[in-house]
Amino acid sequence: MKNWFKQKIPKVSLNIRKKLLQDLIEDSALNTDFIILTISASFIATLGLLINSPTIIIGAMLIAPLMLPLRGFAFGVLDNEGILVKVSSMTLLIGTIVSLLVSSLVGGIFGLPESSFGLELLGRTQPNLADLGVAVTAGAISGFAKVRRRLGDAVVGTAISVALMPPLCAVGICLSQKAILLASGAFLLYFTNLLGITLSCITVFILGGYYFNYNQTSQALGGLIAMTGIITFPLFVSFGNLLWQEKFEGRIKNLLENKTVTVGQQSELISLKVQWPMFPWSNEHPIILVTVQENTKNPITPTQVRLVEKLIEQDFGKKFKLLLRVSQLREVIADYELPLSTPLLFGPILPPPMTPLPKRELPSDILLEDK
Repeated sequence: MKNWFKQKIPKVSLNIRKKLLQDLIEDSALNTDFIILTISASFIATLGLLINSPTIIIGAMLIAPLMLPLRGFAFGVLDNEGILVKVSSMTLLIGTIVSLLVSSLVGGIFGLPESSFGLELLGRTQPNLADLGVAVTAGAISGFAKVRRRLGDAVVGTAISVALMPPLCAVGICLSQKAILLASGAFLLYFTNLLGITLSCITVFILGGYYFNYNQTSQALGGLIAMTGIITFPLFVSFGNLLWQEKFEGRIKNLLENKTVTVGQQSELISLKVQWPMFPWSNEHPIILVTVQENTKNPITPTQVRLVEKLIEQDFGKKFKLLLRVSQLREVIADYELPLSTPLLFGPILPPPMTPLPKRELPSDILLEDK
């Protein structure tokens, strides 16, 4: 295996490897630039998560520097480069602590309660297998860009920051509101991304021929694969559960539109979302949030909601809590019998050149989209 490895993946020259090592040591150093960028990026990302703004979060991704020490750490453990491992580990640790402090402080000042967390924040508290895939891809891009200098680090920094800064800031926000379960989920996502990025970075460095000691490289790669494999199982379960929930919501929507008068005929379905319990084994019932538009002539009653709940329970064999958010439909048609003296913005109405059309009554139950 060792001979095959050397034949298929030849090493780069010692000078090239030393040059890359020196570059990574400089990139991974803890300095004023790194601290300022980390504080700025974590502040912007925290604000974006609090107000549920993807645009602001993207702005934080453009300046977050956490990818630099993480890439250096990956190269350091590849061949046990003690200096690089020490420098990059310290910088990464300081960056993590600073980001947590900034996000916790901003989250405490805003005081946004857990019940008001937006989708951008909640989406980073429930990691799944797709998140690991993003981290692995981002790490591969980072390592490839470092060995191919024609690629700029700006694009790479954005890719890595997608996987690191937002979940780290989500941890701080959740801790500021004592939402320990959500904070643990966000930290799991952060740790997953760290492993995924490091693993793929090491793989790219090996394929590029930057390994020095085969035995050390094998041990480092094997250890990271083992650690990543341990967290893959819960991520796989979470991903499968997410897909099942999406299919389940589709079935509920189909049932409401095709098998109930309340939603299918008496009102128009606008949106549907199911709030699932934090843990599948929880005794809490899922809440179905349904937004409908009803006709003012035939309002929906609590009795109808209860009957629909029973229908869902019978069809799915599971209890749900149904909550309808109703907006009423009001019809407005043109008036053809205005008096000639009715004032308008630019003066009275002039006599029409031809006989006005007779007034036409519309059916009271017609919907706007049927016109």
